[in-house]
Formats: sequence, structure tokens, C-alpha cells
Amino acid sequence: MPELRAVVEAALGRTLGRTVRVLRRVPLGGGSINRTEHLDTDVGAFVLKWNPDAPAGMFQAEADGLAALRASQTSLAIPAVVACQDTAPAFIVLEYLPPGQAAGDFDERLGQGLAALHRTTSDRYGFARDNFCGATPQPNPWMDRWVDFYGQARLGHQLQLAVTGARLSPDDARRIERLIARLGTWLPEPAEGPALIHGDLWAGNLHVMSNGGPALIDPAAHFAHREAELGMMRLFGGFSPRVFAAYDDAFPLDAGWRERVGLYQLYHLLNHLNLFGRGYHSQVMEVAGRYGV
Repeated sequence: MPELRAVVEAALGRTLGRTVRVLRRVPLGGGSINRTEHLDTDVGAFVLKWNPDAPAGMFQAEADGLAALRASQTSLAIPAVVACQDTAPAFIVLEYLPPGQAAGDFDERLGQGLAALHRTTSDRYGFARDNFCGATPQPNPWMDRWVDFYGQARLGHQLQLAVTGARLSPDDARRIERLIARLGTWLPEPAEGPALIHGDLWAGNLHVMSNGGPALIDPAAHFAHREAELGMMRLFGGFSPRVFAAYDDAFPLDAGWRERVGLYQLYHLLNHLNLFGRGYHSQVMEVAGRYGV
């Protein structure tokens, strides 16, 4: 396998049109899947993410997701992709956004920026390519109906992985199957149509920039019901009520959106069950019970 430093220098050189020399690589915390480093070079600073065992297409999928977010009308900062390689050694080099302290209106700016992101729409649900939620493959077939997309490409996909990996008993699996069959009972077809969402928005994928403003990283981007974004945001905490209030002011939510939060959290709980094991089993089944299955 080629030496990572040399390959990264060559890739940066092709992008920037000049010879680039890496001066220093400093590990950054926060990543549980890929190795993340602050990259000092003779042309400036970047962020390097790499993984010697990356699934095929992982970093290009991230690059395409970031490009989609950057092309939206959002005011949120999204790092630019500088270089990307999916063959070994697989890596992505991103624009470096220096960190800082949150400004006093950080929460309002986040809510308003998300609302603007979600106003970017499409004719159908899905995305131009499959991608990943964490390390889990995330299929994104284009589909006309939200309830079909969420039932098949999200909950059904995770359920199959959980059954194959013996994360759920046959009885548990049947309960989730019954919930999927009844999704139309709770999930309306969104009146505003498909919305571009980050797709994996927890506090660890929110970055505070040096100017005090919000930035988003590590997307699992696709076109979805925008409430799915808010469900994930409420799963592990880290977002204040002011964020949701600002969002609602900018792009009013349906009065019943809180009743559907659990259904949208179920996808991510199943994903955590598949990624990290039985510690998430009770939460998965609690949500199923909450919806009467």
C-alpha cells in the first residue's frame, strides 16, 4: 500500500496545482469510525480523515453529501472537500474550519440554517447515491412515497441487518415488522415534499467555528421528511429548545411532529444496535412498545 503522506501530498498537489508538502499531522478526537487529523502543510491547514479498512465508496459518499449541503441555500457552514480517494489508503481532505466559542445567537442561527437547508427539495425521496450512516451502508433508492422509503430503505434495511447479525430475536423482529406495516397510521406524506437533510445530526456532527457560528460535518445526506432530522437531534440531546423554536419560526412544523419523534429515532437506535451491540436493544423495543407493537 502506498504511504499515506505521499498519496495525500500528491492528491493535494493535483487539486491545488502545485507541489504540496505535509509538515505535521496531529490527531483530532471525536471520531469512532475513521481516524481524523489536523493537517499542517506548506500551503495551509486542512482536516484529514482516513481509514485503512474503509468500506468501498465511504469517503466519496461523504464528499457527495457535503457537496449537496453546500449547494443548498443554508446559511450553515459546510466544509469544502479538497481531495478524496476511495482506494487504499482511503481518505478525504477537508477545508479546515478553526474552532471557537458559540456566539450568543448560535442556537437561533442553527435553527434558521437548518430550516433553509430543509427547503431544498426534490421530486422524490432518496439520494443520487447510496451512502453511510456511521459505518452502516445506507441505501437511497429514489421513491415517490415517504412511508415506502422510510419503511423499506430505513427501518426495513436496519431490521434485516439486525436479524442477520442476531441482534433481535424472532419475536422482536416480528414486532418491528408489524410497526413497519403500520407506518402509514402515523406518518403523513409531507405536504412540503422531500427535504434535503443532514441525516445524522447529533451534537458530535455540529461544529462551532471561530466566528461563533454553526457548521455541519459528517453527513448522511438524503431527501426525506424533514421531521426525521429533528428526531435524531432529540435522541442524544445537545440541542437547546431555542434551536427548535428558531426552526419552527423559520419553517413552521406540523402540530403533531413530536408524536412522530420516536418513529424517527427508531432508525438510529436500530443502527446503533447493529453497530455497537445489545446495549441498545431495550431502547429499540421501548420505542416499538410506545407505538403499540
